Amino acid sequence: MQSYLFLIPLFPLLGFLINGLFSRFLGEKTIGGIASIAVFASFATAVNAFLQLLAMPEHERLLTQTLYEWMSTGAFSIDVSLRFDALSALMALVVTGVGFLIHVYSIGYMHGERGFGRFFAFLNLFMFMMLLLVLGNNFLVMFLGWEGVGLCSYLLIGFYYDRVFDEETGLTCSQAGKKAFIVNRVGDLGFLLGMFLIFATFGSLDFDQVFSQAPNMNTATATAICLLLFVGATGKSAQLPLYVWLPDAMAGPTPVSALIHAATMVTAGVYMVARSSALYLQAPIAMSVVAIIGAATAIFAATIALTSTDIKKVLAYSTVSQLGYMFLACGVGAFAAGIFHLMTHAFFKALLFLGAGSVMHGMSGETRIDKMGGLKSHMPTTWRTFLVGGLALSGIPIFAGFFSKDEILWKAFDSPHGSKILWAIGLIAAGLTAFYVFRMIFMTFYGHARYNHETVPHVHESSALMTVPLIILAVLSTIGGLIGIPHVFNKIEEYLHPMFAHGSAAVEEHGSLGVEMGLMMLSVGVAGLGIYIAGQIYLKKPQIADNLSTSLKPVYQLLRKKYYVDEIYEALFVKPIHWLSENVLWKIVDVKLIDGLVNGSAKFFGSLSSVLRFTNTGVVQTYALSIIVGILAILGYLLAR
Repeated sequence: MQSYLFLIPLFPLLGFLINGLFSRFLGEKTIGGIASIAVFASFATAVNAFLQLLAMPEHERLLTQTLYEWMSTGAFSIDVSLRFDALSALMALVVTGVGFLIHVYSIGYMHGERGFGRFFAFLNLFMFMMLLLVLGNNFLVMFLGWEGVGLCSYLLIGFYYDRVFDEETGLTCSQAGKKAFIVNRVGDLGFLLGMFLIFATFGSLDFDQVFSQAPNMNTATATAICLLLFVGATGKSAQLPLYVWLPDAMAGPTPVSALIHAATMVTAGVYMVARSSALYLQAPIAMSVVAIIGAATAIFAATIALTSTDIKKVLAYSTVSQLGYMFLACGVGAFAAGIFHLMTHAFFKALLFLGAGSVMHGMSGETRIDKMGGLKSHMPTTWRTFLVGGLALSGIPIFAGFFSKDEILWKAFDSPHGSKILWAIGLIAAGLTAFYVFRMIFMTFYGHARYNHETVPHVHESSALMTVPLIILAVLSTIGGLIGIPHVFNKIEEYLHPMFAHGSAAVEEHGSLGVEMGLMMLSVGVAGLGIYIAGQIYLKKPQIADNLSTSLKPVYQLLRKKYYVDEIYEALFVKPIHWLSENVLWKIVDVKLIDGLVNGSAKFFGSLSSVLRFTNTGVVQTYALSIIVGILAILGYLLAR
């Protein structure tokens, strides 16, 4: 079977080529069918390989395939090779499984849109790049996929390149795509430097060679490598301080938000850190940085989501916050818990984004939750599935998010790499999450209708192409966490244990079962309190929200303006770089130096040619005389010597 691993990324690549080259000759159903079948074929191949993997002994679960030698110089060589182990198998199943549902949903959502074929071509290209990222057997192949998903995010976020995304700021969709691309390049520089240092230290970029030598490296080098890699992760996975691109990435079509910014691309940083766990366990300082940044991002983004009125931006800040939880888990050594939350988050966040798209579809494109209300009766399937996603995200038993989030909180409390402060921050963020999620649900589906019946004349449920994927994701969001029931049926940790066995001592549990159950009940109570407060404010006494925004106006304004981070970055980086580009690089370097040198050279040789052209008289005797004079001059020079 391992000789067929290349088929997993190949099918989406073929879909991209077919739709990219021939979509102008094909109908919408054919285009959507080709793209969806390509992803389903990848999913089926991944399932087949996964079953073969499970049939192998636990510590031998590895399938590899070398496609060709990419480059070789001296003792260094790098192959384009694929790796299918417990970690990459889980990632491949999540990417292709959720990706297939989003592709099917997109057929209905994008119906009638200009650029339908271009959209599905880009989606398939993204799937190829993401699969290359998670299946790569060395850092260089991983980085190739890493850069590829960055390119695809730029193309998909800016899909509506001729539209304004944010009326308040005037940000266009193309600018939002450019912002995502540039911010990711900042993080990617750290990843590149980390790879250079890995090669300088180990003489290889191959995972097995690097990780097998990791215990022998010194702490300073390990810390430097891990911090540089984490810079790349903060860019791709939208952590402080490089999170600013993801909320504006909502400019893309909603299926893009579900695919790239919920289930796949933004989790690449978490995957990379977990894949490099052997390195991180040699760098305790770097692990502490990962945990602190993750916890800080979780609560920071959650507070911004409290006041956001755009349904997609609420979910965007929620994604940033949940990614913070995953990094918190990795930072305290609970890599399996972080990957577990990555999986469950893919289910319920894709569900919520697609549910938001269904709401927008039925509301003629409206995104503001303060202009919705009362949609429960008009969109019953969307409401029910959205509610399931909200319960899972809030961490309510028995839904998927409860098990993975509780596992992270417990490991943050109990792990030797954790602390009570990190646990407390995670707990507060959990309460805030439940509050803002149900604020969104209550304002969208409950109460009286606040939308303009003239601009939104026909509120309706979406077609089966859109609702069936919602139902499947709702089922996964309900039962997806049951494979991680602690002390009962924790198959996910058992399955991933060989991947992180070198760090088993780091996550050894010291607390009693009673303490763990007590903390679990506390986290459920905090989430329940958040939902209760949201219900009291937005269902029973809506005036409380207005009173709070007035009485706490400075705080409310700070959250509404997202802590003025964009404005600070604009003042510190964007404007100075624009000024430098305009006044120094353009006016001085380009116009005066480069253009001056080129134009001056042209003028000099033009003047010289004007003088020399007088020697071209067309008279043969003159040319003969010139030759004789030249010969005499040469002879005179030779005689003088």
